[in-house]
Amino acid sequence: MTKPNLPGKVRIVEVGPRDGLQNEQATIPADVKVELIDRLTRAGFPNIEAASFVSPKWVPQMATSTEVMARIQRKPGVVYSALVPNIKGFEAALAARVDEVVIFGAASEAFSQKNINCSIAESIERFAEVARATKAHGLRLRGAVSCAFGCPYQGAVPAQAAADVVRRLRDIGCDEIDIADTIGVATPNMVVDVMEQVIRDFPVSQLSGHFHDTYGQALANIYASLECGITIYHSSVAGLGGCPYAKGATGNVATEDVLYLMQGLGIETGIDLDQVVEAGQFISAALGRKSTSRAGNAIAAKRAA
Repeated sequence: MTKPNLPGKVRIVEVGPRDGLQNEQATIPADVKVELIDRLTRAGFPNIEAASFVSPKWVPQMATSTEVMARIQRKPGVVYSALVPNIKGFEAALAARVDEVVIFGAASEAFSQKNINCSIAESIERFAEVARATKAHGLRLRGAVSCAFGCPYQGAVPAQAAADVVRRLRDIGCDEIDIADTIGVATPNMVVDVMEQVIRDFPVSQLSGHFHDTYGQALANIYASLECGITIYHSSVAGLGGCPYAKGATGNVATEDVLYLMQGLGIETGIDLDQVVEAGQFISAALGRKSTSRAGNAIAAKRAA
């Protein structure tokens, strides 16, 4: 039974196939990516971030995105998303039949300059063209606010900075906006401060929490977000992913751990935890290492006993 101040249902966006795998050094075959996405589709995810249409020179791991999108077994009603950095990427995403285009802006000027070599204002101007094209073709548009809580270059990021980027993304037509703890430094009080600020500028039902677990605070931060009324969360199967800008960053919060938390709180997700555990064990074996999901490993071990 859920507490009165917590939502009864949340939507989990699975980001493992894109955000989770993009920084892997060894080339992952398209067959493995397709199998992972198909497993996640069968597990019941309503939204899967499946690809990224960026230059292979910058993100070699995503060079197979067109092939992957052509081969996955799509399920009606499931939104398959792709990260798009510019209009050229948008055209490739459109040809690949993505359902949702993802664009991104940083709450930190220092991060924006280091990451995409332009100011926050300039980055939003660049994405405005992608936003217009996305809307013209009737696709969903999602925006992400990276470094909403802290930056590897400038340190602390004020809540107002995240709110400013939310307003900019709102004004170019984003249907949904992610508040991302890119380097995993947030704590629950920081999360409440930022969420309360951004809720003033964008509908709470269309805001999502994207937490990294670098300092082991992701689940606590998700709980704090639940209390703020946030009902959309991003997570990565087996805890895939890592931030190249933060030493020791363990990347996205593991989907299995988030699902176990929601199950314990009596919050509906519509996702089969056992199938997600199997998907997590599958991709971990393919990568030749153990899953970082505590719940996933515990459930797998119990099954094997």
